[in-house]
Amino acid sequence: MRILVVDDNLDAAEALALLLRYMGNDVRVAHDGRSALEAARLEPPQLVLLDLGMPGVDGYDVVARLRREDGFGEIRFVAVTGSGMPEDLRRTREAGFSAHLVKPVSTDALRELLERF
Repeated sequence: MRILVVDDNLDAAEALALLLRYMGNDVRVAHDGRSALEAARLEPPQLVLLDLGMPGVDGYDVVARLRREDGFGEIRFVAVTGSGMPEDLRRTREAGFSAHLVKPVSTDALRELLERF
């Protein structure tokens, strides 16, 4: 699967990307919202694992912008964040995310997610 990992925490992004590559996926990494938009437009991923709380263009804005563009309707967006309260889950669902994972993401949760998609 073509996956884009987006997180402003470089270590977290690289660790998640490494695990996804180990699972056999084609993974690219972006460290901010603007880079995520550029990467997605250059080579559209099938799945985007997206941190929400990034400076500048946050995860919610990345989803909103890409959803407005042609060719991005089939992409699945997954929120990857430190908060999993009911209000957070509601907000990501309403913003167009397909799933919500709480950091640190376990290997089992990641496998389950990939099996669903």
